[in-house]
Amino acid sequence: MAANSSSTGSKSSSSSGGKQSGPSAEQVVATFQRMRQEQRSMASKSAELEMEINEHSLVIDTLKDVDPSRKCFRLVGGVLVERTVKEVLPALETNKEQISKIIESINTQMQTKGRELTEYRERYNIRLVGEGEGEAQGQSAASRDSEGGASKSGAGVLVS
Repeated sequence: MAANSSSTGSKSSSSSGGKQSGPSAEQVVATFQRMRQEQRSMASKSAELEMEINEHSLVIDTLKDVDPSRKCFRLVGGVLVERTVKEVLPALETNKEQISKIIESINTQMQTKGRELTEYRERYNIRLVGEGEGEAQGQSAASRDSEGGASKSGAGVLVS
């Protein structure tokens, strides 16, 4: 009878108190992984745009030394268009400035996402696999193997 009342009590507390106690470990890990992936995709996009800026800079530097009336070709929307250097050079410089602004915006968003990730890690005590191994690599690996994950399940969530 006591077992029934305690199991019934846990069911009612988990159904009504589940929202108050927070998400499950799986939900915490999934949310953390999603946030990390968003940050990675922002970093990837930023790196891609940095490469575009480098390409724009290379072309701009090359075209500055060329006669402004000389014809050049530009790829616009998948179509190769014939223009003159004096028409293309200002457009390239404008594009480069716009890309720089976008990169600044993405970097700001990445920093914000990094702070969110740090707060989330601290709130749910998330530890990453391999974290802290630089100081005592052999000891931490040995202690993790000997203690196991079950004894520390209440301490936090381990994410690979």
